Amino acid sequence: MAEKRVADRTDRGLLRQLIRTPGATIVALAEATGLARNTVRARLTRYDEDGTLRSFQRRIDPAVLGYPLSAYVLTRVTQRKLDQVGAALADVPEVIEVLGLSGITDLMIRVVARDADDLYRVAGRILDIDGVKRTTTGLVMREMVPYRIEQLL
Repeated sequence: MAEKRVADRTDRGLLRQLIRTPGATIVALAEATGLARNTVRARLTRYDEDGTLRSFQRRIDPAVLGYPLSAYVLTRVTQRKLDQVGAALADVPEVIEVLGLSGITDLMIRVVARDADDLYRVAGRILDIDGVKRTTTGLVMREMVPYRIEQLL
């Protein structure tokens, strides 16, 4: 497996500026960071190609789309059916993220729902997937620390 590149000082400055002004133009980023426009353009292209910048989808609040409830479904699965379970979860529109874990549970599934009845339906749909042994659902009551990364720069 290829080793992922680590951000250098130039990357850190440019990424910090992108966090502060995500819609900034290349010219604005160049001015704010003191970098040449071609350097900024090349770095942004590389970030897109190597996965440094994640999908814009992560910035959209599901509540705006009619899904104000958010929950995590901790899931135990039959190990030999893990890939099948993952594929089935990808077919559930309300599943917005699935993480494979080690330890006491196998998957942590982030789901969204329109209301409590809808969450019950979504959780049931997950439990009906062949290979899912057990689920535990925890409703997100509030966000205590929002997703952040600037402090690592």
